[in-house]
Amino acid sequence: MSELTREGHRGTGPGAITPDGCAVELYERLPVGDEPDIVQRAVPARARILELGSGTGRMTHPLVERGFTVTAVDESSAMLERVRGARTVRSPIEELELGERFDVVLLASFLVHTADPRVRGRLLRACRRHVADEGCVLIQREDAGRHENLPRERAAGDGLIRVVSSEPVRPGVRSVHVEYVFPDARWTQTFLSCPLTTEAFEGALAEAGLAVDAYLTDDRTWVRARPVLDRP
Repeated sequence: MSELTREGHRGTGPGAITPDGCAVELYERLPVGDEPDIVQRAVPARARILELGSGTGRMTHPLVERGFTVTAVDESSAMLERVRGARTVRSPIEELELGERFDVVLLASFLVHTADPRVRGRLLRACRRHVADEGCVLIQREDAGRHENLPRERAAGDGLIRVVSSEPVRPGVRSVHVEYVFPDARWTQTFLSCPLTTEAFEGALAEAGLAVDAYLTDDRTWVRARPVLDRP
């Protein structure tokens, strides 16, 4: 399987860089936030989780430690080499066909904001075909002000994440540039993002056979969706 750079995405810095501009060495050192807590509160204990876009296991590892059975999917072999305690599958998310259903499908890291609406539809349909009828899909969205008041920075362990700019490149699509500065290394990442209104987001879910069950956080960035079932 080739690892071709995705259009509009690039990255710089030490170590391997994935097709969407992510640096493997960087993502291994970034600390996990409250995402595992959000997941744990939203799903049954010891659920089987399909994590789409797992990276090096930043979320995978704490979920495994909490008793969940995780299948980690990523298109980068270099990322998956760092994952421990979980089954790993190398595949682009939109092409995934495991022939299995899971209690929980997890689509984090703002992947739903891909710039190509056709890819967004394929991502969400991958979620739909892998979730059990009584299961759920957890999706992480961008917050409303993510592309405003830049540059903006925050601490990440002993480093700094600085969102430098977000510039329009075509209608509805922005190019975002981020710097990651640590005492011993520096990385950059540029990627495309499509901001989505709540209406557009819920419409994309509906087209894939999913519907919002609950917004899980006050900023509405984490969503629990359920499969829409055909009833006689």
